[in-house]
Amino acid sequence: MAVAALGTTVALAAPAGFAQAAPTDTAPVAARSAGATQTTTSAKAAAAPAAWAAGTRAYLVITAPGGTSAVSGAVASSGGSVFATYDAIGVIVAHSTSSSFATSMRAVGGVQQVGATRTSDVPADAYNPALPANPAQSTTTLTESNRWDMTQIKAEQAWAVTTGSATVKVGVLDTGVDDQHQDIAPNFNAADSASCAYGKVDTRAGAWRDVGTHGTHVAGTIAAAKNGKGVIGVAPGVKISSVRIAEPTSSLFFAENTICGFVWAGDHGFKVTNNSYYTDPWQFNCPDNVDQAAIIEGVRRAQVYAEGKGSLQVAAAGNSNYDLANKTTDSESPNDSTPVTRTITNACIDIPTELPGVVTVAAQGNGGTKASYSNFGNGVIDIAAPGGDGASGVYSTLPGGKYGNMNGTSMASPHVAGVAALIASVNPTFTPAQIRDQLGVQATDRACPSDTRCKGTTTKNGFFGEGAVDALKAVGGSTPPPGAYFENLADVTIADNATVESSITVGGVTGNAPATLKVGVDIKHTYIGDLKVDLVAPDGTVYTVHNRTGSGTDNIVQTFTVNASSEVANGVWKLRVNDNASQDTGKIDAWNLTF
Repeated sequence: MAVAALGTTVALAAPAGFAQAAPTDTAPVAARSAGATQTTTSAKAAAAPAAWAAGTRAYLVITAPGGTSAVSGAVASSGGSVFATYDAIGVIVAHSTSSSFATSMRAVGGVQQVGATRTSDVPADAYNPALPANPAQSTTTLTESNRWDMTQIKAEQAWAVTTGSATVKVGVLDTGVDDQHQDIAPNFNAADSASCAYGKVDTRAGAWRDVGTHGTHVAGTIAAAKNGKGVIGVAPGVKISSVRIAEPTSSLFFAENTICGFVWAGDHGFKVTNNSYYTDPWQFNCPDNVDQAAIIEGVRRAQVYAEGKGSLQVAAAGNSNYDLANKTTDSESPNDSTPVTRTITNACIDIPTELPGVVTVAAQGNGGTKASYSNFGNGVIDIAAPGGDGASGVYSTLPGGKYGNMNGTSMASPHVAGVAALIASVNPTFTPAQIRDQLGVQATDRACPSDTRCKGTTTKNGFFGEGAVDALKAVGGSTPPPGAYFENLADVTIADNATVESSITVGGVTGNAPATLKVGVDIKHTYIGDLKVDLVAPDGTVYTVHNRTGSGTDNIVQTFTVNASSEVANGVWKLRVNDNASQDTGKIDAWNLTF
């Protein structure tokens, strides 16, 4: 597809294999990426066949955890080859051209399940994968601006508390990520990035790069740098890793790729992964189908493994405007060959999004309504977030240093993954279950609209789950930040050797300010050692919060605590910034007061 011009809106049709793409999704709603470390707990590559052969299919051979070596010899005697092994979860990825391979392996002692993962041939590229292109980069003159999606989740307010910790790693399991992008490079973690396409880890430099545009867009929403250019991610202080699970050409995410990705996430310490895709080729996998049952079990084990290692999975609900709590038909599968319409029940599940422990995210449009395309379902949807709808898309990064809009639950899920990363940053000991609970507890309740498809209560329903994700509440602990909140988002330029002020008028607060007045400051400046920053009370009393420290460090994004108990709360408060040297300039981007 053609690359969009700098700063334009992208509108791409979703190829087959991407999860239920929204009508205006500029990339598949689903993205697939995979990876596993080469240790006893991850994929061990076996010798590949001497040459690819037409008719090669992929299978999951499932044993008891730790029991793969006992049955691996039977793979060859049944006409197959071992492509990769995940012994810790009891999964072998096998290839075979034999139509009787699965039947033969199911008769082997110690084999619990066997299932084909696709209805098409494994590409020849699996045996000698080509590296994705490394696109030439365009620089941008675009400056960061407030965006509706970030305002809707109160991201700007949350940044006054934390922009995220660099010790928190978020995995983008998708089509790959352009790590050279000016807004992604500062936060990109190459050491923990890889490709899991075809179900076997590839750690070559660049194997993680984008074979489309979808993964780069997702990555920017999660953690684009707060660097004064382009866009800002929900958690601009955390690190992002790319685990490419999408295969080139088809852009499909098969089960073995997802398994590889989850094991890699667990072994590499990802606190959160984002999964904006469904596992191809089946929109829904049904346990009464022998192949699909093996797919469910293999991916389930990998998710349990990752969560057991401390990783929370966040996933897109899908873009078919489908009630996931009342499944009746599937007309989109298999998407790697010829789809057929089949009758299904709620026992058939969208994976990974409907696996236990995974946070399932529905999409909202600008203003908070359910996005027209978003899947829904009472008891299935956990939380809702901005995904865009129509002309109001989610604006984020695209390969080659570019930017553009996309709509989809693929865009909603990374907002939640970003907030989960902020929660992990302020609560470093939280388990995945605790992060998951915090997302729900701190979400803003959204009642059902006058739409009979929406079932449930104000506190939990099929359109919004436990509510709309709220970044500010999420980083404020178990309750919202105490007291009245006031902010000024207007930019004020800080020139060389100059003093500037930004004002906030406080009203409706009884008595004096607290002894723990919170002053949230977001100042963009390329040399903060030049700056003196004061809070000026309504009576003119000056409280210095920053005085020419930090040397050549960029930006002051911090919440200060001021004992202002002697000051009357109501009145005009000012943030005064004095630049004391030449050459470096900046701006007051935003600031706030919490009483």
